[in-house]
Amino acid sequence: MVSKLRAQRIAERIHEELSTLLLMEVADPRLAGVTVTTVRVDKELSFADVYVSSLEGSEKADEILAGLEHARGFLRRELAHRIQLRIFPRLRFHWDPSPEHVDRIERLLASLDIDDEEENQDDER
Repeated sequence: MVSKLRAQRIAERIHEELSTLLLMEVADPRLAGVTVTTVRVDKELSFADVYVSSLEGSEKADEILAGLEHARGFLRRELAHRIQLRIFPRLRFHWDPSPEHVDRIERLLASLDIDDEEENQDDER
């Protein structure tokens, strides 16, 4: 079992290296434009939960996750070469819906700002 700080540092390193791999070395067209949002490593270093998102939205989530599952062995092997650990964690991929939620909230807030501006203009007249 490793400390919380060490697990966090390993997760950050996996995040960096995996982002680079997906951007530069993975040729699968299903994975074009995929962004790694978060990586969480358990204290035993058995699993690394990788949360991903894409600009294409959740419509392509199943296709993207299938592409990541297909590339899992390659990604784990490449990460193990780049990050020196005695035993490298197994990768589990998850869809991260938070960027879509943030976009929705921003649109709602923007619509409220428009309503506020209209009220201020009406009050001035």
